[in-house]
Amino acid sequence: MKPDLMQAASRGVLGALPLPQKAKRVIWLTMAGGPSQLELFDHKPKLAEMDGKPMPESFTKGQQLAQLQGQQLICQGSQFKFQLFGKNRTELSELLPHLGSVVDDVCIIKSMVTDAINHDPAHMFMNTGTQIAGRPSMGAWTTYGLGSEAEDLPGFVVLMSTGKGRSPQPIAARQWSSGFLPSKYQGVQLRSLGDPVLYLTNPNGITRDQQGRDVAAINALNKRHDALVHDPEIATRIAQYEMAYQMQISVPELMDIHGEGAKTLELYGCQPGDGSFASNCLLARRLAERGTRFIQLYHRDWDHHSLLKEELPLRAKEVDRACAALITDLKQRGMFEDTLIVWAGEFGRTPMRQGNKGPVGRDHHNKAMSIWMAGAGIRRGMVHGSTDDLGYAAQENICTVHDLHATMLHQLGIQHDAFSYKFQGLDAKLTGVEGAKVIKKILS
Repeated sequence: MKPDLMQAASRGVLGALPLPQKAKRVIWLTMAGGPSQLELFDHKPKLAEMDGKPMPESFTKGQQLAQLQGQQLICQGSQFKFQLFGKNRTELSELLPHLGSVVDDVCIIKSMVTDAINHDPAHMFMNTGTQIAGRPSMGAWTTYGLGSEAEDLPGFVVLMSTGKGRSPQPIAARQWSSGFLPSKYQGVQLRSLGDPVLYLTNPNGITRDQQGRDVAAINALNKRHDALVHDPEIATRIAQYEMAYQMQISVPELMDIHGEGAKTLELYGCQPGDGSFASNCLLARRLAERGTRFIQLYHRDWDHHSLLKEELPLRAKEVDRACAALITDLKQRGMFEDTLIVWAGEFGRTPMRQGNKGPVGRDHHNKAMSIWMAGAGIRRGMVHGSTDDLGYAAQENICTVHDLHATMLHQLGIQHDAFSYKFQGLDAKLTGVEGAKVIKKILS
């Protein structure tokens, strides 16, 4: 007796969707550490004029700061030049020439704000809509609602890479947790180096047929137990045993990119097995082709309190080409129109410098950050929102993290304010109860 090797793709709880579905899947590119929007997306000539001068108190009085609280606040202009790219002459940093080549397919949002100002709670807020641990992540909500089209891979997959820098911030598995949703919806991390999943291969002396019989026997016992207690976590356990059995075949094939061809590897700028962000972008496309619903990439080491001028070009180079390649590759394969891509950190950086001597940087900042989105009904070649003259705070078309989540759900065909799960007597929602709104101006 063996488990079914190819189960039907899992279905979500929503069934018929209330809205037109523009996005069948999401690829979320997370720049962990907080990339500086002032060096990448938000050009501020006035800030350059004020470089080295005191930051006007009218901007900062009574405001929350992270490590600069109580210190002298000095303006710092961008450390890099900006250039015009694309038909719409969009301003981007000189550090992002490859993204510039596809900027007409991208919507840049310069007016994003967030609630949190330190890394871990900011990641929690960006992923779950709250700074409190234990809530479901965006990927878990998505697979709960829509299920997955993948038959032999998880519906929610996480890939991680690390920049060749100094001390990347740690990322905790609770960022892709299912929270109070059934645990079958949690993200599964595939490691980029070494075995993609621990214990994926059978021990010496154990054949695949033996493994299959073991899984079948365990699941038969679990089903008998579930018939008595009706515990959804038992059903999850059954499904996960069978998924793990299938992944012994599907994951090695997925992770082996040797067959992609020299042109594709050159497009992304990666080599098989190098564990880079570029390789993970290629793996994201492969996962998307195989039906995985939500794919989240983390690239760490964007936390530049110092050495901003020295380190930021390294991080930008590690992601610039690969991001452009992902867009180009999806377009070539006819997948761009129904794949939603989101590029974001957990917060922005201050227009005030951190450190008065030696290699300076920027502190954490939640009043202004820049992100970009592409594909799946997002308007192309658009810049949405703006910040004040010094880049301290978003001022036009301000967008919250809840608005971002609402917009993502909208493109997936889900009505965000009616998408809930009963928890502790409340109808819990990803977008909370604060009045999130879909960012309709960025939709085509």
